[in-house]
Amino acid sequence: MEIAIVGTGYVGLVSGTCFAEMGNHVTCVDVNAEKIQNLRKGILPIYEPGLEALVHRNMEYGRLHFSTSLSSVIDQVEVVFSAVGTPPDEDGSADLKYVLEVAREFGRTINRYTILVTKSTVPVGTAARVKEVICQELERRGVDIPFDVASNPEFLKEGAAIKDFMSPDRVVVGVESERAREVMSRLYKPFLIRDFRVLFMDIPSAEMTKYAANAMLATRISFMNDIANLCQLVGANVDEVRQGLGTDPRIGSKFLYAGCGYGGSCFPKDVKALAHTAREHGYTMEVIEAVERVNERQKRIVFDKITERLGTNLRGKTVAILGTAFKPETDDMREAPSLEVIRLLLEAGATVRVFDPVALQECHRILGDSVKYAENIYDAAAGADVLALLTEWRQFRMPSWPRLRQVMRGNLVVDGRNIYSRQELEENGFEYTRIGSR
Repeated sequence: MEIAIVGTGYVGLVSGTCFAEMGNHVTCVDVNAEKIQNLRKGILPIYEPGLEALVHRNMEYGRLHFSTSLSSVIDQVEVVFSAVGTPPDEDGSADLKYVLEVAREFGRTINRYTILVTKSTVPVGTAARVKEVICQELERRGVDIPFDVASNPEFLKEGAAIKDFMSPDRVVVGVESERAREVMSRLYKPFLIRDFRVLFMDIPSAEMTKYAANAMLATRISFMNDIANLCQLVGANVDEVRQGLGTDPRIGSKFLYAGCGYGGSCFPKDVKALAHTAREHGYTMEVIEAVERVNERQKRIVFDKITERLGTNLRGKTVAILGTAFKPETDDMREAPSLEVIRLLLEAGATVRVFDPVALQECHRILGDSVKYAENIYDAAAGADVLALLTEWRQFRMPSWPRLRQVMRGNLVVDGRNIYSRQELEENGFEYTRIGSR
């Protein structure tokens, strides 16, 4: 099939590359000429394991192309995916200006039946607005060209996006016609040959499913963080509580790990947008609004644990931060807990030294020279009073504790992801604190 994908961010680039890997001819479109120029050279704007090799291979075989113009390919494609950004406005609502601009361009340029599929995460009712914009553009042109709109939200996990796309646990598609259903079935059939797990539904339900899924996962995280904080107060161990919960088949074990809060491009934005949608309809989602409050509070827990032991004035103290990305296997720092921790530490007068295997360039883009940058764990810890783990990268799991104790000035380790052994650290002379226990 011939496909165009508008937007070469995380969703658009992963989707386009994976569609091409299945033998489709894909053109990824973006108005950012510099980004397109870099992509044509094989330079990617994001880090995602396995993506670079996949992009290069499909470019080499002539299946993956990049352009700044949708109109230049519109006559060849059957499906146009809209994968542009939907950044949050100040009130928490999703900004749809880019989504609607794609709809305008689609309406201005189509000359035969084509489907516009929204891949971006958008509030319920967006497809109706998209359809209205397309109809307005066709009316201005004085033409009556058949088209369909559809909703196909993505459920990709950063760090495992290629696997998630190539072997999805389910594909959600909202359609309004049998013709659109047939095209989308044909598109996804190669991914699900043995078990066709495409869930067709009406468009509003598809739009809602994406928000509901992310809100549920965010809720589990905030719930466990709330439980963890209470565990610490009453003398319980959250890891043992988690095992007791996770082995209940009604609950399951995923997303029950206590930590220093969630971040990224999806959960924070989608929780806010879902709560805003409810308020627009005169309803308050009490649980969802509490999820956001708990998470914002949790982002400062590592800082609070540091100041409990060293006091609120951290002038003259150095804090080594391990991990700035919001999760492992990505360089994404959007809404990352590290940003809040670092802000609080700097305000308290501390010197902050950071190390992340992948996200240092992104960290420098955001924080500039307000922090110091290290080349490895031991460089970060040299002369530090505190070592704080914020992202659970694999290479952080088994450091040489004797070496770290030797290079550090202080001995406090704050484990924001609960990956270390208290016994091992205390045997090596560290004062150790974690989430959900002393």
